[in-house]
Amino acid sequence: MVRLSTVNLYLSHGQSPDIRMYDTLTSEERWNDHYDVILANPPFMSPKGGIRPHRRFATSSKRSEVLFVDYIISHLNDGGRAGVIVPEGVIFQSGRAYKQLRRLLVENCLVAVVSLPGGVFQPYSGVKTSILIMDRTLAQKADGIAFFKVQRDGYDLGAQRRPTAANDLPQAQAEIAEYLRRLRTGETLDNFAPTLGQVVGKDRIAEGGEYNLSGERYQVIEMTRSEWPFVPLGEVFQKSAKTILPGKLEGPVTYIGLENISRNTGQLIGDTVTDNPATIKSLKNQFGPGEILYGKLRPNLNKVWLSDRTGICSTDIYVINPKISKVIPALYAHIIRDGQFKDTVMAYVKGAQLPRIGWDSMASIAIPLPPLEVQREIVAEIEGYQRVIDGARAVADNWRPSIAVEPDWPLVELKDVCQINPESVNPYSDYPNRTIFYVDISSVENGTGRFLGYSEVLSSEAPSRARRGVCCGDVLLSTVRPNLKAFTILKDVPNRVIASTGFAVLRARLDVAEPAFIHASAHQGYAVSQMISLMEKGAYPSINQSDVASIRIPLPPLETQRAIVAELEAEQAAVDHARSLAARMQGRIDAAIGRVWAVG
Repeated sequence: MVRLSTVNLYLSHGQSPDIRMYDTLTSEERWNDHYDVILANPPFMSPKGGIRPHRRFATSSKRSEVLFVDYIISHLNDGGRAGVIVPEGVIFQSGRAYKQLRRLLVENCLVAVVSLPGGVFQPYSGVKTSILIMDRTLAQKADGIAFFKVQRDGYDLGAQRRPTAANDLPQAQAEIAEYLRRLRTGETLDNFAPTLGQVVGKDRIAEGGEYNLSGERYQVIEMTRSEWPFVPLGEVFQKSAKTILPGKLEGPVTYIGLENISRNTGQLIGDTVTDNPATIKSLKNQFGPGEILYGKLRPNLNKVWLSDRTGICSTDIYVINPKISKVIPALYAHIIRDGQFKDTVMAYVKGAQLPRIGWDSMASIAIPLPPLEVQREIVAEIEGYQRVIDGARAVADNWRPSIAVEPDWPLVELKDVCQINPESVNPYSDYPNRTIFYVDISSVENGTGRFLGYSEVLSSEAPSRARRGVCCGDVLLSTVRPNLKAFTILKDVPNRVIASTGFAVLRARLDVAEPAFIHASAHQGYAVSQMISLMEKGAYPSINQSDVASIRIPLPPLETQRAIVAELEAEQAAVDHARSLAARMQGRIDAAIGRVWAVG
């Protein structure tokens, strides 16, 4: 890395690159070196047992993210500046070392915090991060700290990071630059009103000794923009105190764990009914119809469900019900699941290993309280959208390409109608210093075979499994856990696409087989059952690449294959339309909830 960095600096017209490598956390070798500018994206991972640092740090910690930021604070010159990417733990964790670190930042050098979207470093990491902007000179002039929130960066937040039109970065850059300019010139901040943030006084940040650096914590709701009041959640809702040892119940009983509530969508997933409650040994919460279940453990997962039945649930879930008759739980399940509420919750989360939100903190969060009649109207509107979503999802989730096999169709082995893994590629030598488009198992949706997109990586950084050459019309058949049916067909393939060796590449012989028919056949029970029987018993059940060639499928004449494919493609188009319709209706629900907040 030192050699690569040196060459990079030379190529970037660095006059005399001087790169030093040493362990800043355990070695005091260069402790007395100080710098004018520090830019850093330090590693967030701490080894098992933590780091054993030397004794010159201001904070007492074994966590790498705490120690690296401490080091940077200590090694800035008097007029020094720094920009550092940090995980969310540095922003709001309640541990003593985190509080010490934030106090050092606020009192010495911090001028701004920029919150980034959760998936900004995909596909390498989904960790939520922020940027700390430090300037020793400006920090002494400023009475406050600026908080900016970037929600969109020009790419979607999935693993593929596809470009989108929505991009807050230019506006964020302009507002940060204007804030720093005013600090440097001594110009007043009285009329500084950034659209992506706010300036918060240091005395307010220091209140209670938490020194929390989450901007949402200090957000002031502008009541003049709303037609109705905002009240603390705890004024209108209460946490249920009904608990029970399941052994006292007669089965069957519904049991809900965090794993049974989907992220963000509020759907129930998995088998939740147990016939013998006595097998559940620990204390559980009881709930009934119309109560809101909220996952207090790891609230970033945003697990919120409006109950439609009676049952018991994990004590990691709050059971929330109305204290007054002026609220409709069906509406507030959406409000509590909304991103604006979630962002505020994250400012109060405590615990490094098991982050959670305490009830007192959650109860203090302000929520809108429209008149009851308005609530009913909004719920009716949302339920109309939700019925469309449920129907569309039922279509999308349950459709599978189905082939009605005729008894006179001959059985053939895949090797007789396909080339198996026809091309091998070495991205390092075949595409030196080029971007490749990589397809791995995460690129294909289980069950449906829907292709989710490529990962763009430099050939020099390509995974060792990137070895399968592919082209348009190739069928990719996952040989790892083939029972999950991660099988897809590639269309509109750009140059330099490489697939993982976790796939078998099936290239149809076009004189006897249609690629789309081969793909549909791979999803049929007769093919999947053969794969399951061939799976090796182990931690990662899989089939050998050589076994793929022996899988047998019924094969009608080419003209019949084309007719079947045309029918399946028409059905697929209807399924795609259903997915699009569900997304549009979800957008309408989000807009309706946005109107309730009425602060945008």
